[in-house]
Amino acid sequence: MISATMVVATIPVTDLERAKEFYGGILELTFLWETPVGVRYRCGSVSEISVFKRPPTATEHTLAHFEVDDIEAVVQDLAAKGVEFLDYTEGSLATTGHIAQLGPARGAWFRDPDGNTLGIRQG
Repeated sequence: MISATMVVATIPVTDLERAKEFYGGILELTFLWETPVGVRYRCGSVSEISVFKRPPTATEHTLAHFEVDDIEAVVQDLAAKGVEFLDYTEGSLATTGHIAQLGPARGAWFRDPDGNTLGIRQG
């Protein structure tokens, strides 16, 4: 068994400066450190995200999601900053106001400037 103190999501980006504006500026994650090829951010009290520079990479799934207490407030705040949410019209991910009901939980999805899908989840 792996005994870890945390798991860090690692997200590929093509432009570190643009990624820093998005993750540090728009998402307001706490900057921890930077190298020539990556940047680390704190998310909440113990979680972290690393963004690292690499050639364009296509992903079709959510790379990381943020657990929040008030999904409506977070969606509203990010939308006001220009974040475009992914909306679905049918199936289990059908969204209303950018938010899908997922059993007892609710979720919303958006993309970073490199097209990586990120999520927000409450519940």
